[in-house]
Amino acid sequence: MIPALLLGMASFAALADDSGAAQIQRGEYLARAGDCVACHTKAGGQPFAGGLSMATPIGNIYSTNITPDKQTGIGDYSYDDFQKAVRHGVAKNGDTLYPAMPYPSYAVVSDEDMQALYAYFMHGVQPVSQANQDSDIPWPLSMRWPLAIWRGMFAPDVKAFQPIKGQDAVLARGQYLVEGLGHCGACHTPRSLTMQEKALNDSEGSDYLSGSSAPIDGWTASNLRGDNRDGLGRWSEDDLVQFLRTGRNDQTAVFGGMTDVVEHSLQHLSPEDATAIARYLKSLGARDPNQVGFKSDDAVAKALWKGDDSKPGASVYVDSCAACHKTDGSGYKRFFPELRGNAVVQAEDPTSLIHIVLSGATLPGVKGAPSSITMPAFGWRLNDQQVADVVNFIRSSWGNSAKQQVSASDVAKVRKTVPEHQGNADVEKLMEEK
Repeated sequence: MIPALLLGMASFAALADDSGAAQIQRGEYLARAGDCVACHTKAGGQPFAGGLSMATPIGNIYSTNITPDKQTGIGDYSYDDFQKAVRHGVAKNGDTLYPAMPYPSYAVVSDEDMQALYAYFMHGVQPVSQANQDSDIPWPLSMRWPLAIWRGMFAPDVKAFQPIKGQDAVLARGQYLVEGLGHCGACHTPRSLTMQEKALNDSEGSDYLSGSSAPIDGWTASNLRGDNRDGLGRWSEDDLVQFLRTGRNDQTAVFGGMTDVVEHSLQHLSPEDATAIARYLKSLGARDPNQVGFKSDDAVAKALWKGDDSKPGASVYVDSCAACHKTDGSGYKRFFPELRGNAVVQAEDPTSLIHIVLSGATLPGVKGAPSSITMPAFGWRLNDQQVADVVNFIRSSWGNSAKQQVSASDVAKVRKTVPEHQGNADVEKLMEEK
C-alpha cells in the first residue's frame, strides 16, 4: 500500500513539474508575442537586462532590468507586484512607470496568460545583475509623482479582454493579441498632446491604429486600417499573414523599428495566431472612407523607357533606384519592394521614405524567408535637394498620389536624426560603420 502511495505521489509530482514546464513554455511564447525583449534589451546586451535608450518627446528613457535578479531586476516581485507593473504601470516601490511601457494595452491580458508570463520571467529567464540607468529627462518632467495623476486621467482601468457574444473565435483571438500583448496601438495610434493614445481599441473611434502622429526614432508607424491609399485596403488577409511572419510580401518589405518586431516577435507566432491578427486588422474600417484608391499610370515608366528623365528626381531614380525597383516601380516580389501603390510611399508624412533613402535598411532572414534583404544608404552621396527630388518623384509617379511635397529643409531635418549610418565611399569606413 505504501509503495503504491509513494508511486502515486511521484506521479503527481511529475505531473506538477510537467505543468510548470508547460506554463513556462507558454509564458515564453507570450513574451515573444509581446516583444518584451525588444525594449528591455540594449544592443549587444543580455536579454531582458534593460539599458535600451528610447527617444521620447520629453527626453531619453532607459528600459529596466526585468530578469529575476533580486538586486537589480524583478526577482523579489510577487505575482501581484508583477501584474500591477505590467497591467497598471505601478512599480513595486509605488512609482508610476513612464507610459513608454504600454500598460493600458497589457491591462487586457487574461489572468491565465499573466500567470504564465510571471512563471517565465521568474523561472525561464536567466538572472542578470545589471543596475538600471536613470532616464535622461529634465526637471520637472523627471518627477515621478505627476505621472500618477497622468495615469489616473489617461490610463483607464481597462478590464481583461472579453470577446463579444457570438464573435468569431479567430477574430476574437486576433483582437485580443492586437489590443493586448501585441500593443500595436502604442506605435500605430496617434497620441494627444498629453501623450496618451487617442483610442485604445476600435470601439473608441477610427483613430485607433490609423498611424503615428509623430515620428518614433526617425520613423513613422503606418496606418493599419482599411484605407485605400495609405492603409491596408489593397492587402488581402494572406498578404498580411505573409508580412507578419516574414517581414515581406508582394507589395512591400519591413523597415525601421518594425524590423525588430518581425525578427524577435512576429516570426515566432503560430500560423493560427498570425492569421487571427491579420483577420482582425482586415476587419477594421478605413479612417477616411472617401480616400481615393491607387490607380496605376504608366506614363512615367514609358518616359523613362524612352530615355526621358527630365522630370525632377528622375535621373537620380534611374541612377540609384531603378536597378532594384525598376523603372515602372514594380520592384521584385519578396525582395525589393514595389513602390507604385505602396502605402508607405503615399503616406501623408514622408519621414520614413526620406529616412530609408538616407540610411538604407536591412531585413534579416527569418524562418519563413531565410534570405536577408539590404537597401544601401544614399545619404553619403545625395545632398538634401537630390533626396527631396527623388522622394517627390517616387511619391508622384506610376499613379502614386501623395499630397505633401518634400523640400530640402524637410530632408535636412530628418538627416539630423540619423547623423550616422548614411553610407560611405570608403569601404573600410563603411565596414566600421556597419
